[in-house]
Formats: sequence, structure tokens, C-alpha cells
Amino acid sequence: MIHHILPVGALRCNCSIFGDEATREAIVVDPGAEVAEIESILKEFDLKVKAIVITHAHFDHIGGAAKLRASTGAPVWMSASDEVTAMTLPVQAALFGVPMVTNPGIDRQTKEGDTLAIGATSFQVLDTPGHTPGSISILIPAEGKLIAGDTLFLESVGRTDLPGGNSKKIVQSITNKLFTLPDETIVVPGHGPNTTVGHEKQFNPFVGASARP
Repeated sequence: MIHHILPVGALRCNCSIFGDEATREAIVVDPGAEVAEIESILKEFDLKVKAIVITHAHFDHIGGAAKLRASTGAPVWMSASDEVTAMTLPVQAALFGVPMVTNPGIDRQTKEGDTLAIGATSFQVLDTPGHTPGSISILIPAEGKLIAGDTLFLESVGRTDLPGGNSKKIVQSITNKLFTLPDETIVVPGHGPNTTVGHEKQFNPFVGASARP
């Protein structure tokens, strides 16, 4: 499995590009910006995008989705619970002083347990609200990887002080879902370096030890 992590945009969102080496099918997660760079990687590996998956509707994760859909024809997958968050994109842009981005809408509404496959590899949707109401994470069991969006970071968690954020829910999402995964699961966060479930269970200061499995 090809997996290229490309930090994009002013906030360096980790855009993940997955490609199946046999079928050349691809999934792009969180194309927040720099679509030309994403397209260059797709061309380099001769990949055809099957789906564009958005972990949550903040501008730095969703910003390039409309343009990438226009160039690839791939549908946008996102939780319907983040439609209201997507409607606040003008406010988000003003708050962070960035150019306005286009709301791509949703072509396929994700829900807990949805699966998407490229080749023989399955990508599973986990609902992990807290950072936003519709935040999702993507589990790839065959790869031992989790795309966590802005739910879980290296020794940190996503902020919950923006509209729609909920500190209780993000802790519940982490402890009840992400921390039940195998310790060796590689966590690819929305920003910054990778970590593992085991490391975060031991060292993450934002999730109390009493709440851990």
C-alpha cells in the first residue's frame, strides 16, 4: 500500500494519500490545500482517486476538497453532523486570517461502521466527535494505522474551544474507541508527527489514567 503524508496549507494539515499498488485506486484524506501538489503525487504513482474523505469540516482539512473533486470526479465523504461546521467556513477564514475556501458539500454521508476499499484493503469509519460534532477517524486494520484527524495528537488532543467543540465527548471518543485499538496501531494525526495508541495511553496528559481501558 502506498501511503504518502503531505503537510498542506498554513496550518500544515497532514493530508494522507493512499494508493493500491495493484489496482492504482486511491483515497485522499483531508486535502486541505495545495491541490496541485496532491495531484502531482497522484500522477507520480499513476493513481485514480476513488474517494475524498474529510475527517472534519475545518478549513485546513476541507479547503481543497472542491477543487480536487472537480479534477478527479471523486465523491466527497464526510459526516452529516459536520454540515453546520462547514457552513461556518467564512467565519473560520476570517478568524484565522486565511482566504475563503469553498464548501464542497457532501456526496456520501459517513456513519460509524462504513467501509471503503481500494484493492483488498478496507478503510473503516469511526465516529469520534469532540473536536467537531462530526469528527471521524479512519482505521486501516491491514496496515495497522489510524487516521485520527484532529481528535488525537502526539501527547495531545484536538482543541474543543471552537464552535461545536466538546471536551467531554473528545475524551470519550479517545478512551472508548481509539484506546481500545491495539497498542501498536500507528496514529497519523491531523497535524504533527505520528504516534501510537500505546504511547498515548501511557503518556497523553489530556486523558486521565482513570479513564483508560
